[in-house]
Amino acid sequence: MSWLHAFILALVEGLTEFLPVSSTGHMIIATGLMGMPSSDFVKLFTVAIQLGAIAAVVVMYWKRFFQTFVFYIKLLVAFIPAACIGILLGDVIDNLLESPLGVGISLFLGGIVFLFVDAWFPPERASLSNEVSYGQALKIGFFQCIALIPGVSRSGATIVGGLTQKLSRKTAAEFSFFLAVPTMVAATGKKLYDFYKHKGLPSSEEIKVLAVGNVIAFVVALLAIKFFIEFLSKHEFKWFGWYRIAIGALIILLYIFKIPLSVL
Repeated sequence: MSWLHAFILALVEGLTEFLPVSSTGHMIIATGLMGMPSSDFVKLFTVAIQLGAIAAVVVMYWKRFFQTFVFYIKLLVAFIPAACIGILLGDVIDNLLESPLGVGISLFLGGIVFLFVDAWFPPERASLSNEVSYGQALKIGFFQCIALIPGVSRSGATIVGGLTQKLSRKTAAEFSFFLAVPTMVAATGKKLYDFYKHKGLPSSEEIKVLAVGNVIAFVVALLAIKFFIEFLSKHEFKWFGWYRIAIGALIILLYIFKIPLSVL
């Protein structure tokens, strides 16, 4: 992996991790466009730089992470469903990550859903409370399970899950950000363990690339989170829907006509 590849992937991660457009799907697209081989380190890098993105959440909302112990219990409750499914179906999920067509279909279908989210969950239906209950946290956690399918979008699924519980857009989005912390830490830990089991410790050069990638993802994610919260207060989800449909349709067409992403 070159430094340019690392920079672009970290940029993509920071931009897309907290937007409802699927960061995993965009990472697959980016590696395909750059013609990058699916090596063990590339797989590790695309997951490990999520740590930089979640660090942005902790920094931006640091006061929320030093409140009550209840906050962490609710995150654990929401985290458990996806953790269980991830352990049981880990191999299946890894195979899905190798399928650009699957990513394209997920992006496309998810885009159609987001065209109707504003009508299904108008802001006036939201609760006046900014607190998430244990029951709501668990239900949002089940929505996160859907995001184990590459291209669905973890943030998109959990935000919609929050909206089904009559949370405000801001509260749903922020809980999605918070839930990303244990989810991504667990995913990165597993990927690091798998890499160590097969390849041993990363080389000094690989560690440098990982460190720089995380710093870039951190800075870009900070900006992306601020943008997203402001965007939700003024605009509708349908714009993300149209974007997903366009990207998904492009990937599907390329697959049908057997045109590799690297040709673009």
